Amino acid sequence: MISKITGQRNNMSDVTALKELVEKHKALKQEIGKVIIGQNEAIDHILISILCGSHSLLIGVPGLAKTLMVQTISETLGLDFKRIQFTPDLMPSDILGSEILDETTHFKFLKGPIFSNIILADEINRTPPKTQAALLEAMQERSVTISGHQHKLANPFFVLATQNPIEQEGTYPLPEAQLDRFMFSINLDYPSFNEEVAVVKSTTSDVKKVVDTILSAEEITGFQRLIRRIPVPDNVIEYAVRLVSKTRPNTASSTKMVNDYIDWGAGPRASQFLILGAKANAAVNEKYSPDIEDVQAVAFSILRHRIVRNYKAEAEGISEKQIIESLF
Repeated sequence: MISKITGQRNNMSDVTALKELVEKHKALKQEIGKVIIGQNEAIDHILISILCGSHSLLIGVPGLAKTLMVQTISETLGLDFKRIQFTPDLMPSDILGSEILDETTHFKFLKGPIFSNIILADEINRTPPKTQAALLEAMQERSVTISGHQHKLANPFFVLATQNPIEQEGTYPLPEAQLDRFMFSINLDYPSFNEEVAVVKSTTSDVKKVVDTILSAEEITGFQRLIRRIPVPDNVIEYAVRLVSKTRPNTASSTKMVNDYIDWGAGPRASQFLILGAKANAAVNEKYSPDIEDVQAVAFSILRHRIVRNYKAEAEGISEKQIIESLF
């Protein structure tokens, strides 16, 4: 199959494009590694979500370089980056923009920070539902509506949101409908001892690490189309759908653990994301088609925020990870 990755690369085969993607992905990891030490799985999943044109939610305690990670990734991708600090008094117009009356007595639309390629929604659960809903439309529709007029967002467009799992006072938990828009929910763990030593050494000197731009916006959108064209065997699709079906309690596919500990399971969007994620995971690992291992590689971060544990699970300390691992 012949395809176009960018305007400068006509008639390039998908096989050649896939090899280029592998090389670009390695270069991206190398550049990001200049600044971010460790957190390899989180970086891998963020890059996969970008290749799939989707959004990610980063969950971690303060000081794990969530903001720096997103900013560094945006620099390596050569994309416009905006950080929005979510607070209880943040209004939808602070994100989307607003219309003002100019000197000619005509209304003029002033774009908000949402009109960028990568949006860091910092502490997204600190803003009220009304503002969360405004972001939801942007994430899903890739456009915003102001005074009845629709405004298209930049292409590519990604929301990388952060959430602090410790502080829950004064927060507004994200509704399931909005959580479902995030492809991945990524947990950031504390660094290992050696990684923390390396972090301290690199951040307490006067040497500033500079990263190179590896991909352009046009190349990213081209690689996104390439991921969509990767063929998937029927048995892999059936495995992904069966895995999602198992998360739904009191159905023919559900297990005893699911029936005992889950109130609500994952919806069809989880199946779609499992296949897209498996395609991207296979592509960056030099495979021309995903297998079941690729589905499993992305399953936990895709399913963990789409299942709702019941009181019994919380009382007995049964985590989402234990439930999902029991499904494999």
